[in-house]
Amino acid sequence: MYKIIACDLDETLLKRTDRSIDPRDLEAIREARKLGVKFVPATGRGFNSVRGTTAELGLKDEAGEYVISYNGGAVTENKDEKLLYFQGLSFELANELWRRGLKYNVCMHVYTKDMVYAYRLWPEETAYLNNRMEIKEVFDETLDFLKGQDIVKVLYMNTDIPYLESIAEDLKDITGDIDVSYSSNRYLEFNTLGVNKGAGLKRLADFLGVDINDTIAIGDNVNDLSMIKAAGLGVGVHNATDDVKPECDYVTEATCDEAAVSEVIRKFILNEN
Repeated sequence: MYKIIACDLDETLLKRTDRSIDPRDLEAIREARKLGVKFVPATGRGFNSVRGTTAELGLKDEAGEYVISYNGGAVTENKDEKLLYFQGLSFELANELWRRGLKYNVCMHVYTKDMVYAYRLWPEETAYLNNRMEIKEVFDETLDFLKGQDIVKVLYMNTDIPYLESIAEDLKDITGDIDVSYSSNRYLEFNTLGVNKGAGLKRLADFLGVDINDTIAIGDNVNDLSMIKAAGLGVGVHNATDDVKPECDYVTEATCDEAAVSEVIRKFILNEN
């Protein structure tokens, strides 16, 4: 019996059109929870940005319910937003990524525990982030304004994925101690080495005394691969990227716009074949 479902949000649980949750997904999640299965949002975004989603799921401020955020950089119990685990980037490394990013044609984000700051906040990026998270535009060419604060991750945004891949190649001289991933078909993300959604899922499973084989992970993009591979059942939604699908144990027939999460729950939890 599967005991934990770790589920990506954007382009997995949330629809691409309006970022809503399909009522069929909500009903299936409720039914799974009645059986004692924990539904855990696992996102590259910060905890602050998922409060609306946890409220819609009936998980907000609930004891014994959890969120994996910042690509595994934080694991939080929803009740009183109790931080169980946190691992960020060193200031020196984050600052170097920021400085190096100035020469590329990218919008840059830097995440702290409480805020996302963006440099070159293009209009299309503002539109994409609308209703996803609070973000503050900055114009600083160094991160000196964040000295002394915990920095969770840095990311570069450009919708040209081959261009982002060329940047990742160019940065290999400084990314040996960085976990590099891609998300949302627009982001190149940098976390501390060993910080990823798979590690976050393992930490939560260990904390709850759950065998990792009794977990399901659902995602759509490269930053989900670590948890898809770590889980007992790794699932890609139908709209997952082509490099994710071959790594999955199961790929849904439905896209994120068509209640893909409900399909997984009804097939593997509720056994409605």
